[in-house]
Amino acid sequence: MKYKIFNVLPEFGTNTYLVWDEISKEAAIIDPAAESQTMTDEIKNMDINLKYLISTHAHGDHIAGNESINRNFDVKICIHKDDVAALTDSTLNLSSYISSNLKAPQPDIILNDGDTLYLGNEKLEIIHTPGHTKGGICILTGNLLFSGDTLFAEGIGRVDLPGGDYETLLNSIKKKLFVLDGEIKVLPGHGPSSTIEDEKVGNPFVGMRARF
Repeated sequence: MKYKIFNVLPEFGTNTYLVWDEISKEAAIIDPAAESQTMTDEIKNMDINLKYLISTHAHGDHIAGNESINRNFDVKICIHKDDVAALTDSTLNLSSYISSNLKAPQPDIILNDGDTLYLGNEKLEIIHTPGHTKGGICILTGNLLFSGDTLFAEGIGRVDLPGGDYETLLNSIKKKLFVLDGEIKVLPGHGPSSTIEDEKVGNPFVGMRARF
């Protein structure tokens, strides 16, 4: 599986990911953070078929580009069932905090824990990891984990926002993510990449460092 990172919302440092299967050329975009003509044109010029738009959660800095992607491509919008309401609720998606009223398109596919989407023969496995939001998810494909705002390099998602809960987030990471192969690459919603093993050892919130 191939992937590319777009940084279309630099003021929030959100990572927007494009992932595609080299054989079938089917692709998904994960967390389009803002409308970007440059990103749209680049995707259109690639030899791929954009099939899915997947939101790891419904905060404004991860869904503000949904309408543009939906307008420009024939995609199926996917989000976990517990975050659907936030797509059109400015308090839940946090856009009201910056005096905005963001309303993203409604989903075509409601995701649940354990669901699988396909790009050709490649699997995108949905892992429900609540704690940052109630409907937060991670996406596992091969040796790549797109972790949204659940797990960062030496960090975790905020829990002081609507739908957040510290113990729930720690439980999600320990029981859903830290059971994965240590060599899996973690591609978070913000910041640099890491690995599962590096976070199990060095994460100061939930790794071995948190015990000292």
